[in-house]
Amino acid sequence: MIGQPDVAAPRLRRIAWWLTAATIGWNALEAIVALVSGVVASSIALVGFGLESVIEVSSALVIVWLLAHPAGEMTERIERRAVRLIALSFFALAAYLVADSAARLLGVGLEPEQSLPGLVLVTLSLVVMPLLAWAKRRVAAALGSVSLRADSAQTQLCTYVSAVVLVGLGANALAGWWWMDPLAGVGVAAIAVREGWEAWRSGDLCC
Repeated sequence: MIGQPDVAAPRLRRIAWWLTAATIGWNALEAIVALVSGVVASSIALVGFGLESVIEVSSALVIVWLLAHPAGEMTERIERRAVRLIALSFFALAAYLVADSAARLLGVGLEPEQSLPGLVLVTLSLVVMPLLAWAKRRVAAALGSVSLRADSAQTQLCTYVSAVVLVGLGANALAGWWWMDPLAGVGVAAIAVREGWEAWRSGDLCC
């Protein structure tokens, strides 16, 4: 019985790596589809969703790089710089979304159009991301991994971003409330500020 956790650990670590790879792959797909459909539909909510996914992929890739290298002073220095850059990226994204959303609400720029690809994407994200977060929590509990548990919380946070964007897109598609799209952009900006602040304050990508 004592040796069973050691036997299971390599398998669990492989599962953890596959879950990380799946998260990166899905976020990359989200970024591409959201940015393209957002530009086509003039949707600031979708563009913000796509840019947030780009930052999430960058964050995950840094974590993968750190996991693949032994700990050391140089690695810690690189990690801190990477965390600060990613935090600044979140702040820059939030500033862009607030400025663009405010301009749209004041009548500057094009009104967002309906986007079927965007609706499908965020709806799927509301299914995929909670499943990934649930699987990461189970593996994290089995491995006793604080980092993977924190990463599962980050994945769960992406679900909230999807929900905010879905409300904006759905209101525009069903009721013609175009102003809900820029309001959803402001909601994404608020979440981006929270992520950026947590990363900057803690110095850790998995806050």
